[in-house]
Amino acid sequence: MLDSNKDSLKLEAMKRIVAMIARGKNASDLFPAVVKNVACKNIEVKKLVYVYLVRYAEEQQDLALLSISTFQRGLKDPNQLIRASALRVLSSIRVTIIVPIMMLAIKEAASDMSPYVRKTAAHAIPKLYSLDPEQKDQLIEVIEKLLADKTTLVAGSVVMAFEEVCPERIDLIHKNYRKLCNLLIDVEEWGQVVIINMLTRYARTQFLNPNINESLLEEGSGGDKTFYGSDEDEDEDEEEKEKNAEAPAMAKRKPYVMDPDHRLLLRNTKPLLQSRNAAVVMAVAQLYFHLAPKAEVGVIAKALVRLLRSHSEVQYVVLQNVATMTIKRRGMFEPYLKSFYIRSTDPTQIKVLKLEVLTNLANETNISTILREFQTYIKSMDKDFVAATIQAIGRCATNIGEVRDTCLNGLVQLLSNRDELVVAESVVVIKKLLQMQPEKHSDIIKHMAKLTDNIQVPMARASILWLIGEYCEHVPKIAPDVLRKMAKSFTNEEDIVKLQIINLAAKLYLTNSKQTKLLTQYVLNLAKYDQNYDIRDRARFIRQLIVPTEKSGALSKYAKKLFLALKPAPVLESPFKDRDHFQLGSLSHLLNAKAGGYQELPDWPEAAPDPSVRNVEVKDSVRAVGTVPEWTKCSSREKRKEKKVEKPFYSDSEGESGPTESADSESDSASGSESGSGSEESGSGSESVESEEGSESEEEEEDEEEKNKKKKKKELKKPVQEIKLLSLFPVEPAPSPQVTPVNTFLSNSLVTDLEGLSLSDTVLSPATIAPSSALKNYELLHRITGEGLSVEYCFSRQPFSPDANMVAVQMQFTNNATSDTKNLHMEDVKLQSGMRVKEFPEIELLPAGETAAAVMGIDFCDSTQAANFQLCTHTKKFFVSIQPPVGELMRPIFLTENEFKKEQGES
Repeated sequence: MLDSNKDSLKLEAMKRIVAMIARGKNASDLFPAVVKNVACKNIEVKKLVYVYLVRYAEEQQDLALLSISTFQRGLKDPNQLIRASALRVLSSIRVTIIVPIMMLAIKEAASDMSPYVRKTAAHAIPKLYSLDPEQKDQLIEVIEKLLADKTTLVAGSVVMAFEEVCPERIDLIHKNYRKLCNLLIDVEEWGQVVIINMLTRYARTQFLNPNINESLLEEGSGGDKTFYGSDEDEDEDEEEKEKNAEAPAMAKRKPYVMDPDHRLLLRNTKPLLQSRNAAVVMAVAQLYFHLAPKAEVGVIAKALVRLLRSHSEVQYVVLQNVATMTIKRRGMFEPYLKSFYIRSTDPTQIKVLKLEVLTNLANETNISTILREFQTYIKSMDKDFVAATIQAIGRCATNIGEVRDTCLNGLVQLLSNRDELVVAESVVVIKKLLQMQPEKHSDIIKHMAKLTDNIQVPMARASILWLIGEYCEHVPKIAPDVLRKMAKSFTNEEDIVKLQIINLAAKLYLTNSKQTKLLTQYVLNLAKYDQNYDIRDRARFIRQLIVPTEKSGALSKYAKKLFLALKPAPVLESPFKDRDHFQLGSLSHLLNAKAGGYQELPDWPEAAPDPSVRNVEVKDSVRAVGTVPEWTKCSSREKRKEKKVEKPFYSDSEGESGPTESADSESDSASGSESGSGSEESGSGSESVESEEGSESEEEEEDEEEKNKKKKKKELKKPVQEIKLLSLFPVEPAPSPQVTPVNTFLSNSLVTDLEGLSLSDTVLSPATIAPSSALKNYELLHRITGEGLSVEYCFSRQPFSPDANMVAVQMQFTNNATSDTKNLHMEDVKLQSGMRVKEFPEIELLPAGETAAAVMGIDFCDSTQAANFQLCTHTKKFFVSIQPPVGELMRPIFLTENEFKKEQGES
């Protein structure tokens, strides 16, 4: 069928083969026959052939290589699915010889018009990186390009590639941080999980700890001082603050203000708690646990409890995370206590985790309810679960002193249980509880001594012997008799029991040598010839220590202190206590050990990094007419109110000229100022301060400005016909009065345009045309990436003297490092066909803190393709690229209206 000339037979054959693969059958023998059909013109057949090839290309690499030219042709196919499938197959052939072909294919696919193909390119990046890690630098360039992609289909895949290839390159995320936050709600579910996990680590490096004030409050407040002091205390505190205003310790107590970008992340991830995908909910929960203020973490509790009820397959992972959370954030799960009650149908591992959560949630108010639950669990037929319940009772007794005696009495009652495992576990837990108050419970020790005849579990027997030996002074009559019985059965005991018998003999020899001297020598002689070398060594060591001889060393004098020293009571802690340093939901958290490929969760920074790195410059050419420019944004509500008061022009003309535009501009400016970064706010705040200083210096001109505004409003209100009539007469445009740009950004440009309307053939000289905007600087190399060297460039819009066909690019080098930079020059220039570059002259020395300028020329050959090259110093090389906006490739030409119409007609 595959060799047939009919497409219908080929299609049927491919459907059967893919069905075989889906059922798990091996279809690799058909590879030669299938690969021939990769050039088939039928789209449906070609799709299925590529599905097959993706599955077997790695196994049949030699045969796949024979068809590599066909795959390359598939990369140019008009159908996006074929292009993506061809790239997928190409990246599945894991042969190093085709690495350059794969790299070229990935770069082309990253610029493809179809977001599906770009997504496939992102998937191919980790495959190529695992095949040849030396391609990392080029792959980072592709990742950087794809990170700037604005489609939701690509976002999750490129972040996954970023995590696989270069997770340490946080600087690539800065410019795309806000975009990722805003796209998050629309990305596919698995992409959401990847992005959230990455943003969790990013936020831990860029923002301050939102709960830092809690620790400062604990440090600053005295031991008995209440949170709300009296008026007198407050007055005293105010006086102290005035005295220590300049002290560095007080500087740390400034109220915490959350970075707007931090708030943006929390706000945009919160709706995902309602996601149908359990992995997404878990990802948001761990993000809130690691990043959110304590007061806001509670929102995740309800979502996690809902997961427990509706997604039984993820209960184990959810409970692992909840058990970790309840150690630090106990209060948020207390209202859902009954959700963690154990059902008889739960698997053992789920029961144990629910026990862990219940134990962590136990406090003075709910302990009676929880203990009643535990009493029911002890009757279970699942012995492992019963043992875990007894341990949970012991932990509750340790943590809550009020119920310690109650728990101890309940455990003593379990000693009469028929099940040996229950008794053994009870003995181990009782031993730990008795260490806290041994003098009060000598009766329990006596009762446990009688159990040595019946209990056969080694750990339980060893615990009883340790208790009797440790507190032998409380049971002076019983302890020697227990040693006598143990000496009889010494040879038949387990090793752990034998070691405790030796310890018991040594302690009794030191406290009651008259009764136990011969018994001790007998036990030590038995141990001397035991098969286990640990027991033989212990016996030899103890004999030299407690039995004084001529050869005895200095330690024998301190034998009593060594054996009968006070031992600290054991602390029964949750096994999840120290797991929160792993990122919740990760494999490392599940195993409580660092797994391969795990990215550490960074510590909070002590000082907030510069938030301006996340600012993205808005192009003036695409700014809407009604939007407010960046420099009019205010950093506080008070300044926004002042600006609104100072805008009578907009408010008056709103009803006629366009209320929707002004309303949109106000909402845009408000939302921008709220969701913008801290650096934008500080920057705009400083600019608004400058504008206020300028307005104070120009108070005398305010009256003239008001008059001019009224004149302009009248001119704007004139009908359009009147403007046309006026424009027929050659009137020289009146010079517009100089006003502050904050108030008349829109009006000033509009009025000057209207006043300059003319239908005459007079030629406007270049000098009379002011540039629409100042030269825009672009970042070529960030100071973090450049290890102290930062480079900015701009298109100077001036002729490049060596070659008129080249665009002049003005570059500014700043050395932010502490050491000098030498031999700044260009290397390894990579250009598209037709493009040329005139390198800037080498800068031999750039001292620390200094700035230098240079000019280079680039002929982009009428395209917007980037010019890639290496920027080199005497020690480092940095990959950079310059990509021109379309407008920078234009050359200004001045024409009269008639000449323009003539050119237009000819074209």
